[in-house]
Formats: sequence, C-alpha cells, structure tokens
Amino acid sequence: MCFYYFYGVKKIGVFTSGGDSPGMNACIRAVVRTALYNSIEVAGIMRGYNGMIHNEIVPMYSHSVSNIIQQGGTILKTARSEEFMTFEGRKKAFQNLQKHSIEGLVAIGGNGTFTGAKVFYEEFGIPIIGCPGTIDNDLYGTDYTIGFDTAINTAVDAIDKIRDTANSHDRLFFIEVMGRDTGYIALHSGIASGAEVVLIPETLTSIDEIIEILNLGKERKKSSSIVVVAEGDEEGGALEIANKVKEKFNYYSTRVMILGHLQRGGRPTANDRILAGRLGAAAVQGLLEGKKNVMAGVVNQEVIFTPFEDCIQKKKPFSDAFLQLIDLIR
Repeated sequence: MCFYYFYGVKKIGVFTSGGDSPGMNACIRAVVRTALYNSIEVAGIMRGYNGMIHNEIVPMYSHSVSNIIQQGGTILKTARSEEFMTFEGRKKAFQNLQKHSIEGLVAIGGNGTFTGAKVFYEEFGIPIIGCPGTIDNDLYGTDYTIGFDTAINTAVDAIDKIRDTANSHDRLFFIEVMGRDTGYIALHSGIASGAEVVLIPETLTSIDEIIEILNLGKERKKSSSIVVVAEGDEEGGALEIANKVKEKFNYYSTRVMILGHLQRGGRPTANDRILAGRLGAAAVQGLLEGKKNVMAGVVNQEVIFTPFEDCIQKKKPFSDAFLQLIDLIR
C-alpha cells in the first residue's frame, strides 16, 4: 500500500462528483483563484473519479474560470464511477495523480463523493478536503450546502406559478420536489410558498391527517390547496399520495406536478455564490495548513472542518421549529 505523506503543497487538483448543484462553478473558481494567489498550480479533473481513473486531467489558469461564477452545472463535468469503487480503480486514479505531480485534492460533491474520498485517503494518504456541493442540504458539518438555496428558490418560483392556476380552477396540487432521504427542500420551499401540507421522510404524516388538514381549508372556503411532497416520503411520491387522497377527498380537482431535475439547474443565487466562494477558498487554505480527510463547512457563519467520517455517518439535526411553523401559518 502506497502512502503519500504531506509536507506542503505545490500543485492541487479539483473535481466535481455525483449530482451537480448550482454554485459548483463558483466553488471551482474560488479554488483556482485562491490556489494561484498562493502560488499553487491547479489541475482540473474532468468527470470526477471517472476522469481521475482515465487521466482526464487538465491544467487550470486564472482565465480558465473567467465568467463562470453565474453559471449552473459544472465546467469540470461530473459522473459516477463504479470502477472507483474497486481498489484497482483507485490505484489507477492515484497513479495518474502522481504523473501530474498532484499533492492534494479539493472534492466538490456530496455523501458519495466524500465516502470515496475517505477510502482514497485511507489507502493512499493523499490530502483531500471536501466542499459540500449538493442541493439536498443533508450533510452533517455545515448549515447549508452549495446549491440548496438555488434549488429552493427554483421550487418556490414553480410553486408560485402553480398556485396561480390552482386558484383559478379551484384545484388541489401535489408538487413533488427532490429529497429521497431528507426533506430540507420540501420543508423550506413549502414554508416559503405557503403550502398547506408538507410531507417529508423525517416525519410520519398519514393520508387521514392530510385529509383532515385539507378539510379545514375547505371549511375556511379556500379556493385551492398545495401539498409539497419530498420524493422519499413514507407514503410514496406525489402521484401515489394524490391517488390515495382522491379516494377519500374530492372537494378540489386534483393535479400532480413533479419538478424533478429542474431543481438542479439554473443560475446560482447570491447566497450560493458567496457560500461556494467561502468554502472553495477555505479548502485551499486548509490544504496549506496541513488539513486532510475533512469537509469545509459553515456553521453559525463560521468556517469549520469536519472529518469525512462524521459527514457521512452522522445525521444532520432537523429543526422542529420549522415543522411547527407549517402548522402555525398554513
């Protein structure tokens, strides 16, 4: 087993992995510019771990990241790599990094990205610092992840438009947002858009409870209702839940809207650009200070570093106050 011992850094690599999120480009830009400011060379690794294995590694300069801060997606592309899940795949990746004299990595991604980074560090010892790039906002060790703010603003904009037509036709809309394992997008977009019901994986809400809430709205002569559903809710997705509700409640004409990957795209908000800039710069500074096997995050407005193991294994606390807010102001 070959280990790379860290005594300083002259050249680093940066890559994006897993699902894309708005603000990844702003983070790449911050990494490159901060590294160059500190006289460190930078290499961009295309298509995440897959590109690392297949030697898709290119030099990056200041002009390489010009005019990208406002762009969604990632100029480095992203991919999932089954080959990297094998030791032989990771060994190829490490050998390619050595060929390019890369002494440290900044990994921009989510849970899967950091799981791979943790194993890669443990096997080969190359210093890696992660930046949390995922719209799900589900990583322990940071209040917000890069892309979350943009995703909820995209969802709110869509829900606002759906509310217009719902009011016009006395309709009940079930709107499904991303969130297979966590309901942060559903909860925040539901509160911001005035949804009557928000369904998330973290809490149990039965069909009977949904109908009870909708009946209260009917008694108040509401002309429409919105139910926001995280895709991973225990009762199923929006279509399945809508069908269950229709069997017992037919006061409104019912429609279903699945926002899907629309939430991953678009120009990042100012909040996401600022967060991405802070975390990208912090990751480079962390490598300079000898940090490794950690994620850079922001908690209570302060940059902190959390071990990958904690980011992966610990569950991010969920605020009961937000759940209570739905009940108070629906």
